Amino acid sequence: MKITLWKSILLSVFVTLSYWARAQTNNIVIGHIDSLYSKTLHENRKIWVHLPDSDQNGVYAKRRYPVVYLLDGTSHFSSVVGMIDQLSTVNGNTIFPQMIVVGITNTNRLRDLTPTPGGAMIPSPADSTRRKNSGGGEQFTAFIEGELIPHIDSLYPTEPYKVFIGHSLGGLLVINTLLHHPNLFNAYVAIDPSMWWADQQLLLTAKQLIASQKYAGKALFMGIANTMESTMDTIRVQADTSGATKHIRSILALDRLLKANGQTGLRYQGKYYGLDDHSSVPLIATYDALHFLFDAYSFKLTDPDYEQDNTGLVDKLTTHFRAATRQLGYTVKPPESLVDELGTFMVSQQKFKKAESLFKLNVANYPASYHTYASYSDYFVAQKDTSNAIAHFQQSLSLQETPATRKKLTALIGRASPEPPTKK
Repeated sequence: MKITLWKSILLSVFVTLSYWARAQTNNIVIGHIDSLYSKTLHENRKIWVHLPDSDQNGVYAKRRYPVVYLLDGTSHFSSVVGMIDQLSTVNGNTIFPQMIVVGITNTNRLRDLTPTPGGAMIPSPADSTRRKNSGGGEQFTAFIEGELIPHIDSLYPTEPYKVFIGHSLGGLLVINTLLHHPNLFNAYVAIDPSMWWADQQLLLTAKQLIASQKYAGKALFMGIANTMESTMDTIRVQADTSGATKHIRSILALDRLLKANGQTGLRYQGKYYGLDDHSSVPLIATYDALHFLFDAYSFKLTDPDYEQDNTGLVDKLTTHFRAATRQLGYTVKPPESLVDELGTFMVSQQKFKKAESLFKLNVANYPASYHTYASYSDYFVAQKDTSNAIAHFQQSLSLQETPATRKKLTALIGRASPEPPTKK
């Protein structure tokens, strides 16, 4: 077994135990239901909101988070929340940042997710009804921009980084938003979007607009499902003209268009999923999309990070998250919990130079965190530096009174006090 692997496993024990301790309640809860009345849509809208469980019962400093706005929230909320939590916290993962997830539930899906009126991909007698009840996408986008986002920003600890995810008709609205409201979100995820809608009207619009648009700082991931007959492939299907292949042909045409226009500055990735159909593709496509969007965030530890007792790990963390800041456009700091757990682990391994540099990093990044000073104090105790240990315990208590820290400080002061002279 590689050294990195077993040390990562040992470190993950710290994380897993703290995560497990926080989960010992009577209910498993991944979010709550919020609501707001929309003057734009003239109706009450329910939203499902997930907040990261990162404060560990108030142990770490309060943070702000990027926000995922998720269409068809009732269908995709639990899977998206689960994968973000798994890959941002569980077992020390730092693949994605922790994020707030806002699941937008439907009241009239056809109306809200279609930017223009339209009918079925294959015409039917019900098309007149569909046309009458569709085409409200721009009004729905106005609700998101003017009411929903301000509501979320006013109530929750948000960073100025927003991801918009939609599947099928939701993916259609995501592409429409990218084309007509490119600055509303930082990143867009369109999963098997219904680009066939309204005789490919949005695809035609894209062909007219894309080449002249500027998308610097924006990102798009598009997942493409296998909706073809077994006799077809992605090359042969492009020559087909039947209605049965219009869905995938429209998406492949958009994919070619986006790849041919790299001058726009849009960071784009399209991916075809040959083993997934229209219904199964959202899970794996969202997973890949988040990896793509946050590829500058993902942080990996190596053997030297554990073995060498120097400041190299802090230098690596600082350089890495500065790069993430440049790509994502907001200040991204090394997670306090990760740095704290690494510092504590290094103390246990008597890598004191590395431990001190990690605790110093946390103090610099999270000066309002009482836990950061308490952990740094434990380092000084291990170094038998009583004066610095007392000073940092006192700083921790000035930020928040905690019984454990008070007990440690009292014991330390007691040991440091000279014995009173004995009476003769």
